[in-house]
Amino acid sequence: MHNIQLSRRSLIKALGGAPLLPLASSLSAAGLLSGCDDSNSPNYVSAAFSSMAAPSLSTPADMATTYTASSLTVTFDDKSTRTFELAYAPFFITGAEVPDGKGGKVIAGGYYDINNNPIMDASVAGSARQFFSDCPDGTSLIQLDKTTVTGIKGKPVFAVVQFEYATRNQAQASMYGLLPSPIAVLTLDQDQDTGKLSLVKYHNVDTSGVKGLWITCGASLSPWNTHLSSEEYEPDATLATNSQLQGFSLNLFGNASTANPYDYGHLPEVTVNADGTGSIQKHYCLGRISHELVQVMPDNRTVLMGDDATNGGLFMFIADAEKDLSAGTLYAAKWTQTSSVGAGAGDISWIKLGHATSAEIKTLVDGGIKSTDIMDVKTSDPADASYTQIFFNGKKNWVKLKTGMEKAAAFLETHRYAALVGASLGFTKMEGTTVNAADKKAYSAMSYIYKSMVAGNSANEGDIALDAAINAGAVYEHTLAGSQKDTAGNAIASDWVSTHMEAPAALVGEDLATADALGNLANAAKIANPDNIKFSEKLRTLFIGEDSGNHVNNFLWAYNVDTKTLSRILSVPAGAESTGLQAVDEINGWTYVMSNFQHPGDWESPLHDVVKATLDPIIRENYDDRFGAAVGYLTATSAQIQLSK
Repeated sequence: MHNIQLSRRSLIKALGGAPLLPLASSLSAAGLLSGCDDSNSPNYVSAAFSSMAAPSLSTPADMATTYTASSLTVTFDDKSTRTFELAYAPFFITGAEVPDGKGGKVIAGGYYDINNNPIMDASVAGSARQFFSDCPDGTSLIQLDKTTVTGIKGKPVFAVVQFEYATRNQAQASMYGLLPSPIAVLTLDQDQDTGKLSLVKYHNVDTSGVKGLWITCGASLSPWNTHLSSEEYEPDATLATNSQLQGFSLNLFGNASTANPYDYGHLPEVTVNADGTGSIQKHYCLGRISHELVQVMPDNRTVLMGDDATNGGLFMFIADAEKDLSAGTLYAAKWTQTSSVGAGAGDISWIKLGHATSAEIKTLVDGGIKSTDIMDVKTSDPADASYTQIFFNGKKNWVKLKTGMEKAAAFLETHRYAALVGASLGFTKMEGTTVNAADKKAYSAMSYIYKSMVAGNSANEGDIALDAAINAGAVYEHTLAGSQKDTAGNAIASDWVSTHMEAPAALVGEDLATADALGNLANAAKIANPDNIKFSEKLRTLFIGEDSGNHVNNFLWAYNVDTKTLSRILSVPAGAESTGLQAVDEINGWTYVMSNFQHPGDWESPLHDVVKATLDPIIRENYDDRFGAAVGYLTATSAQIQLSK
């Protein structure tokens, strides 16, 4: 990809976080702020981020790194304020040697096969080295009550970090989706005087028990303190030949035909152990879709899920038991359009797809079930009334369900089955989802509003039919409610059901008729192509990270839902995507905002034509010839202040 092939974004287009930052009651803040338990201290009232200007070619170094010139101003009930200047602190650049906690070193973001042996890049003779990712993504900062780690001077904190893919090998050939995604547990030493986090151990999680991971993208921290991962762009099991899956299988298993497509496209869950290792399970009952950053609601049972696909859907899973995703009921949304203007609006109802346990669906897969056992799928009109026309990944399919295969279809051919039973499979690239519990709202990022969402497009299925495309995308707000029934009239056992979707005006991107002087194809003063999002209850702020093919630099934004103020707070290197965004209420009196980026210098034309010649050598110098990317967090400058009077 990159210069000699389609860019990664172009490939994904062809195919188709900033989580919670609530502060403690005394506004404890990590890296940003620190708490104080003094009962005489003033109480936190509100906070506001200043909006920085986008970097420009007048300061090219700022465009070629993680850059912030924003600040956070905190107001207390005694009318006093404190302002914290923001900064970015990386744990490592992928490809670097980091401590394994046993006196040795490992490669950060390194890839491993099914036997946990390093996968080597031998594409350049005499320069063999372990493959490592330039695409770190979902991150969860985690605190455990009891730990057994050693070598900690302050207090131990853990972070789970997943790596989505590698853009290329040393010979510059595309490696997208050809390597099994690694996932790691970082043991961090938290300085109790400053809140600083320092890496002391990197543990690669053994994923052999779940047959490896496929393109892990966004992630979220569950209410029960586990890392909810993702597998997006599930491999199409109906294809006679899938070269991507074969390449993946060859790298993982050493055999191009071993991988079963039905083992991928599910929801992995990682549990951190007391010694800084991690264990993983994969849930087969949340639908086999293009999973992104999912949101578990405050009831510990309801999961609202976007679907990063063309002809994608909005999905909901309701677990049978709290804090247990191994069994439950899967639903797909029906959009009844109430407005076609701009990003549009629609009322949401829900179609029950089925109930299953993860174990029973996995048993079907392990038993060798094939797509032809589930449904007949045609890609051209069979002129047979027993087939139903649907849309799948931007194209028409004609499908006929095999007798008695409803459950298998619902959980293994989720896209096709949901379309078959009447759900609205017309969304495009629905990315992260988050919840505003106090207002009973949720938010979903629609990275692009085009193709299947636009009336008259060849992929449009009719339900979602907007007047025109918005290539810069938007963030939609969901109205959540209880006492809902599905389309068959059966009660839905949740108080957190989406009933309506529309985009606040401030959260709709704006396409430009012609590129601006820097090359931006969308207004740089507004969001473009939102991806990772998360809401902070205490700050009353929605954080939005971009994966934009329309902004020269991608940004992290903070949107205050009360003041309706949108602030740009971070810029990542040109050509890179803002990923791994998470904010944590409080760990030992400190609050953290996690932030990664991936594929710096992923140049696209004409977007980067103006800046490429200037920025490319700087980015190559900063990030290992563009093979590396950063895992880290947004913090304050070195002059950190404890909130005591």
